[in-house]
Amino acid sequence: MERRTIGAATLEVGAVGLGCMPMSWAYSGSRQRGDESLRTVHRALDLGVTLLDTADMYGPFTNELLVGRVLKERRAEAFVSTKVGLLVGEQHIVANGRPGYVRRACDASLRRLQTDVIDLYQLHRADPEVPVEETWGAMAELVRAGKVRALGLCAVGARGGRRTGARLHDGTIRQLERVQQVFPVSAVEAELSVWSTEALDALVPWCASRGVGFLSAMPLGNGFLTGTLTPGEGFEPDDLRARHPRFTAEMMAANQPIVAGLRRVALRHGDDVTPAQVALAWVLAQGRHVVPVPGAKRKRWVTENAGAPGLRLTPQDLTDLAGLPTAQRSWD
Repeated sequence: MERRTIGAATLEVGAVGLGCMPMSWAYSGSRQRGDESLRTVHRALDLGVTLLDTADMYGPFTNELLVGRVLKERRAEAFVSTKVGLLVGEQHIVANGRPGYVRRACDASLRRLQTDVIDLYQLHRADPEVPVEETWGAMAELVRAGKVRALGLCAVGARGGRRTGARLHDGTIRQLERVQQVFPVSAVEAELSVWSTEALDALVPWCASRGVGFLSAMPLGNGFLTGTLTPGEGFEPDDLRARHPRFTAEMMAANQPIVAGLRRVALRHGDDVTPAQVALAWVLAQGRHVVPVPGAKRKRWVTENAGAPGLRLTPQDLTDLAGLPTAQRSWD
């Protein structure tokens, strides 16, 4: 697989990563199978999908344990990204950026992942009660201690409403500029896909101008852009899409022209090319510093996603994709 670098030339990964969250959190619990997920991660590594993206809050903790079972056998082949800063309660999620907690959380993640170093340690969310510089300083200490190789930041407000006169990621850029004064940022993770392009306004260019990698979260639109979801089919109560404003039956039907546009482009490249591969190829075309990280829990989908870097979109393809209708949400 094509290789790309994150932040520094030493942080090299496959051009498409693997989001491990769906294997144990946030998506239909009845469809989660531990053994199948393990086979999926192994298949990803076989295909050169080296970036494995997880977090301590996924599960919580069970996703790191799952990834750790693979790393125990194949650590040298993987680039491991995990996250810190969010605690999951019964009905809520809270931020914790206290330096002492960050240090303890890192040690716990290392144990669960069965490794002695985390390649990319990301701040999931800044704690409003703790200056972000203090949290980032504690993370920087972990790099100096040899427990972490590089640091990243997850975007804030990726699903928030757009304020008049404000770009969606202005808050994230302000945080980035603050923490850059403490220790270099190697990567930023934020939503970017054909139907969520806001990061292109300022965040992706900010990263490009500073040699920072950009990890595209949800590049397949939580599964919608694959064209495999049926409007009105519904989701299990524990599935995040059951409460998502773009996944009501009405909005899924209204947004079908986006999937139809992806299919039209796919057909130009052959009967075996899928809408998902076109969607990922579009993300890859946004810059050499951009790495899509689609979530998957089946070998079939990992195999399909791994084919995207070999798809070269033409200028006409990119023009047609840029002309797709804007995605609608239930509150629009």
